[in-house]
Amino acid sequence: MSVFHLIAPSGYCINQQAAQRGVQRLTEAGHTVNNSAVIQRRNQRFAGTEAERLGDVNDLINLTAPDTIVMAVRGGYGASRLLEKIDWQALSARQQKDPLLICGHSDFTAIQCGLLAQGNVISFSGPMLAANFGAEEMNAFTEHHFWLALRHEQFTVEWPGSGPDCDAEGTLWGGNLAMLISLIGTPWMPKIKNGILVLEDINEHPFRIERMLLQLYDAGILNRQSAIVLGSFSGSAPNDYDAGYNLNAVCAFLRSRLSVPLITGLDFGHEQRTVTLPIGAHAVLKNGGNCTRLTLTGHPILRK
Repeated sequence: MSVFHLIAPSGYCINQQAAQRGVQRLTEAGHTVNNSAVIQRRNQRFAGTEAERLGDVNDLINLTAPDTIVMAVRGGYGASRLLEKIDWQALSARQQKDPLLICGHSDFTAIQCGLLAQGNVISFSGPMLAANFGAEEMNAFTEHHFWLALRHEQFTVEWPGSGPDCDAEGTLWGGNLAMLISLIGTPWMPKIKNGILVLEDINEHPFRIERMLLQLYDAGILNRQSAIVLGSFSGSAPNDYDAGYNLNAVCAFLRSRLSVPLITGLDFGHEQRTVTLPIGAHAVLKNGGNCTRLTLTGHPILRK
């Protein structure tokens, strides 16, 4: 069984019941859950003061239990406030010696990108405590793919992706689209070429998604990659004014501009059903014959 160490660097967990249910579910499965006091912490809309939330991240260098899984309680907003004061050098050194398995998504993307940009540290885009492990019923697909990623040196996810036939490989990176956009021009934006860029978001209208994707395109980031993979964009339904302009139209427009393949349909991000992806690992992407395969290697795993 594993040790889960909770952190809350972003928003206050409004659904306290879900978070406690997540702790109970993990404990009943035989895991140890540490630092659960962060669940109830609150300062305005944030999960504690700046110092408390920063401490969650910087204090990771002091964890000694082997095979520790660090999991964010929830996303929201707040990680961006911490970036300039995170001790990236110390965290990178810690990860090189005995890597923690750091997992989260949404607002946590900012810290994950910083780890990759500042120290080439691999972390996992995957479930969080409240929304996923604390759901009324844990999604079996999500749970299976979580342990698949954390227990296997090589693993593959498959889905019926939409897009051109392609064979591509490179460093897997990305996460939440809005957070990635917020990092452009900062020291915490990974400078990756020939990578596999994965992107997702929630509650963004198609034109907002297109605008953010175009910002990545105009910044030269998209065409520097080997391939782009889009995940879940729930809450992106068009309205009557759009007159047929939807997410498919966005993808068609982007493909008319891109010189690299754009593949859609991956279950990852703000969903109950999500894969877990090691951000910073080596990825091989193959799309064709109504099947997309993404094979990941080079990430840290549980050793027991």
